[in-house]
Amino acid sequence: MLDLTRDPVAQLRMALERPGQASSDFDLNPEFRLKEPRLLRPAGVLITVNLTTEVPKVVLTKRSSALKNHPGQIAFPGGKREEFDIDAAANALREAEEEIGLPRALPRILGTLPTHETVTGFEVTPVLAVLEDHFAPVADPSEVAEVFEVPLTHLMDPDNYLIESRIWRGMRRHYFTVPYGPYYIWGATARMLRQLAARLEA
Repeated sequence: MLDLTRDPVAQLRMALERPGQASSDFDLNPEFRLKEPRLLRPAGVLITVNLTTEVPKVVLTKRSSALKNHPGQIAFPGGKREEFDIDAAANALREAEEEIGLPRALPRILGTLPTHETVTGFEVTPVLAVLEDHFAPVADPSEVAEVFEVPLTHLMDPDNYLIESRIWRGMRRHYFTVPYGPYYIWGATARMLRQLAARLEA
């Protein structure tokens, strides 16, 4: 098993340097065919590894149940890209500041993972960052119901991932889950984390 308590930044940088492909909510459903052409909306999410805690932890949110897309689900801070966002990192940092009060200058950006396509038509760029100074989250209640953290070792252990399924648009769609305590982490969030875990174990 990886020891992510020893120089996690170096290990995360190495993971980012390894080759990889874009992922999708349909990865586990090769029989499903998406209609072409697809007009995907760009978005960015911030995968923040908090290094100020006893062990490295990943910052996650539980989305408000009032949101149109993915209500009540576990997600990274993030959202659609605006015209004034110069890149995916700027997009993710802005959204994190708006959603959980994370100052844009606080996270140290390490790089990006390949994009992930969601069932809701977004092309999401995961931006990986580390937090080396203490931060007290302040959730925007219109978007975020809760902010919490999960140990990086739990999320980077492939044995903690399950494949589950449900009926979606008349078909059975399979997806990754990585439960942690009372939190059911699944779908796009679990898939992006599983991608990072695969790179770390390569």
